[in-house]
Amino acid sequence: MWVWALLPVSLAVFGTIGMWAVYAIAVSNNTVNITEEFPFISTCGSYNPQSCLFSQICNVCCVLALWIVTIRFQQVCDLGSGSHLNTAGLVLGFISSIGISILGNFQQSVLKGVHLFGALLAFLLGLVYFWIQAWLSYHSPPSHDRKWVVPVRIILCSLCTGFVICMFVLYKTGFRSEAAMCEWALVMCFFALFAVFAAEFRHVDCHKLTVQNEGRKSIGESNGVWTIQEIH
Repeated sequence: MWVWALLPVSLAVFGTIGMWAVYAIAVSNNTVNITEEFPFISTCGSYNPQSCLFSQICNVCCVLALWIVTIRFQQVCDLGSGSHLNTAGLVLGFISSIGISILGNFQQSVLKGVHLFGALLAFLLGLVYFWIQAWLSYHSPPSHDRKWVVPVRIILCSLCTGFVICMFVLYKTGFRSEAAMCEWALVMCFFALFAVFAAEFRHVDCHKLTVQNEGRKSIGESNGVWTIQEIH
């Protein structure tokens, strides 16, 4: 069902446009000065009014990411590739997604420690999650998509790893503008990694949610309370 492919694409497009909108607002109201240095994303989203938009964008991306991580976990299981590694990916994906919300709601100018903790969860654990997805894609059943999905995912993961290392090194050595550019490139690559899921999600037929066992049914209502009886 190709419509599921719109989910990861929506996250990538919404997140990309949203982050650059925050940057544009920050530049237009002079809360950042690009003539002095190129700003970090967190710096752009630290001050009103763009801080409100930044928080909302991160919250929406967090929800979409949680949804994508869950569907991808079940898809891998349904393909017969369920393993401890897939479960580990689910856990890391959940934690990383929550990190997106944390860094968005605790701005750098308010609670820097919590903000950096959220960024650590979002980027570092998120990077591990996508490397796991690259491994699972490589060992998944052969398909036409696999021929290009695996190389693209590996290239993007490698770029993200390089940007993370460069960002820390440049920041520590005083090259703040260059470090900020690496951060922007890193985030754009992360959005691209989410978008790649569209190739696999277009094969998803449905997503079924079971809220009770088949052997149980409602048999009546008394004083507004439903009674449940197990069928033998």
